[in-house]
Amino acid sequence: MLFVCYPKCSTCKKAQQFLDAGGVSYTLRDIKEERPTREELTSWYRQSGLPLRRFFNTSGLVYKSLGLKEKLPTLSEEEQLELLASDGMLVKRPLLIGEDFVLVGFREAEWSNTLG
Repeated sequence: MLFVCYPKCSTCKKAQQFLDAGGVSYTLRDIKEERPTREELTSWYRQSGLPLRRFFNTSGLVYKSLGLKEKLPTLSEEEQLELLASDGMLVKRPLLIGEDFVLVGFREAEWSNTLG
């Protein structure tokens, strides 16, 4: 599994502790150091079955500074994916990517159900 996070994020730290406590093996990737590519984001978005807007970190400074609350609804899917790929800090985190699932954001019950 791939665990994409921002190490300074408290929610990411909680998710990592959850994974470690459950003995889940994963590869950690710092979203700021190695941001997801447009191709990866497209794949994860399609695999997740979630609306693309769920992949945006709506509480982040970059999201707010770009005024995306107003702009996002007017952007095409391609434009949104390009935007997400341009800055890792725009992407909702943590992300946990498995062979047959993608989890966006950390909700312990959802992660528990998915991971069994």
